[in-house]
Amino acid sequence: MAKSIFERTKPHVNICTIGHVDHGKT
Repeated sequence: MAKSIFERTKPHVNICTIGHVDHGKT
């Protein structure tokens, strides 16, 4: 699910989003 959305968005945006989520989850 999320992978599809991320793939639709730009690659650099995907990495940025994952980084933010990682920091927030930790």
